[in-house]
Amino acid sequence: MSDLKIPKHVAIIMDGNGRWAKKRNLPRSFGHKAGMNNIESIVDYARKIGVKALTVFAFSTENWSRPKNEVDMLMRAFDRYIKKKLKDIKKQNIRFKVIGEKRNIPDFLLKAIKMAESETKNNAGLIFAIAFNYGSQEEITDCAKRIAQDCIKGKISLRSISTDLFSKYLYTHDFPDLDLLIRTSGELRLSNYLLWQASYAELYFTDKFWPDFKVDDFQEAIDDFSKRDRRYGNI
Repeated sequence: MSDLKIPKHVAIIMDGNGRWAKKRNLPRSFGHKAGMNNIESIVDYARKIGVKALTVFAFSTENWSRPKNEVDMLMRAFDRYIKKKLKDIKKQNIRFKVIGEKRNIPDFLLKAIKMAESETKNNAGLIFAIAFNYGSQEEITDCAKRIAQDCIKGKISLRSISTDLFSKYLYTHDFPDLDLLIRTSGELRLSNYLLWQASYAELYFTDKFWPDFKVDDFQEAIDDFSKRDRRYGNI
């Protein structure tokens, strides 16, 4: 472990819950529950090896088009997850964050999110972020709008706009730079996830569905990252 290069910020596209359930002739809801139950061990391992931030993709802005009963189930399941895990999150000194648009999210879930973020805001350990109602193009568009508004108000000048300044307007402005992005289920695309942040991230794809992606698989991804030569455009 001491020889490993530990990524400061890891992002995961937790894909394949529905297909995992279908393969077992189970309702899709069983796959989502299995996927949610799988998060805890990955968060705990990331914390123990020294990862500074872990961001997981739980619900995209496009997922509202899914059947209403599935969307409603996901909202309730996320609410239960927060309330069930908050005590442990606080005990482990984890800072909990939700990144994404707040519109359309039910009031009961918004209340739970705000409570968890408020009660862990001073924790100095792992940042555990859940991307919920999130889309990277929407994030970048919103970022550009807020920069334009601050220009109009005279808070910043046109000449001051740079990639560094732009990054400060993103949802992840106080996170370490993204080092490693993992996607499960065999799909080879980013699906509108952390597009700006992933500019120089290492990408890791696995065929395993998210409920089957265990700590050993996560460690394998870390091992693979550790062996890569990151040159950032240099020779």
